[in-house]
Amino acid sequence: MKIYKLTTTLDGYLPPLEYTDNKSSAEIILVGGKKFNLNDYHKLKGVFKTGVGTDNLPFAEARERGIEIALPTEATCDFIFEETAAFTCHLILKGLYAGASEWGSWQKSDRKTLHKKRLLVIGAGRIGRRVTDKMNAFLEVSTYDTAQDSPENFEPKVRAADCVSLHVPLTEETKGLFNAERLTWMSDGALLVNTARGPVVDENALFAELSSSRLRAAMDVFWEEPYRGKLTELPTDRFIRTPHIASTCKEFIQGTAADFLTFLQKYSES
Repeated sequence: MKIYKLTTTLDGYLPPLEYTDNKSSAEIILVGGKKFNLNDYHKLKGVFKTGVGTDNLPFAEARERGIEIALPTEATCDFIFEETAAFTCHLILKGLYAGASEWGSWQKSDRKTLHKKRLLVIGAGRIGRRVTDKMNAFLEVSTYDTAQDSPENFEPKVRAADCVSLHVPLTEETKGLFNAERLTWMSDGALLVNTARGPVVDENALFAELSSSRLRAAMDVFWEEPYRGKLTELPTDRFIRTPHIASTCKEFIQGTAADFLTFLQKYSES
């Protein structure tokens, strides 16, 4: 089976396989977060996604053409959910303590004790629920989810939070969810954490808020990846950034590689 690779996630975790740089001859696509056009792949039989986000997957078009789209198994996804939640907690704590001291002058800033700070988790899915459970040991935690909460509660909850952590899928409704107006709802000195999808936050609006030193942000996902945009100009204690690594633990990659080989075997035997 000829494989066209759109991600490096599984590099070093797969045996020698038959890859091609010719889209027209590819029978399988191995894809991460990049978008792709099915019309470029004339012999395509299957698409395998190395993650759980589905916003770049053309399900309807694939069904029409009889192309299967597969994701990692439930067991593998559990590693993704758990590790992403744990990494989110790391970013929350790192961001809340950012700026607490200055090494050279040995200067320490006044700060509110951590357990009295308020965390708002937006999205009560499989990652958001885990973040809520873990962070209850450290902070006052509240949640907001469109399936459970009334829309009029959204703004008051954002305004009351010292930290907002985003855990929503990327859809037409959530694109730009945190735009210029909603970022102004956040209190002075608050922290925005995003391990969901970059476009859930308006890039220009966030840059403006961070440039004014009013807010901080910690992000593992971006509008384009690798990200080389304007926010990289900001100091790292104001804009904490990691290169989309929240779920990338060894167990997740090993499980995904095994799932892909099982997916590939089905077509190799047909």
